[in-house]
Amino acid sequence: MAKNSSSLTAAYESLPRLLKIIIQLILGAIVGGIYRIVKFFETGSVVTLVVGLLVTFTGIGNLIAWICDLVTEILYNRISILAD
Repeated sequence: MAKNSSSLTAAYESLPRLLKIIIQLILGAIVGGIYRIVKFFETGSVVTLVVGLLVTFTGIGNLIAWICDLVTEILYNRISILAD
């Protein structure tokens, strides 16, 4: 399963920067949570899983993560806050 989850995060990270910014603007809260959950299966980091679940299923977590993910996509071309 790790190979499949790795290909999902790699596929997202290989998208053009402009497309990822558009995705973040429209579906950022959902994408950020799912990205972190999938990243957990790749890295095994429990913190990433917990943050992914909180981002996916809580309203305030969605808003905060959406803003952070949008900023990191613009600046660093990847989701980087609590997603490693």
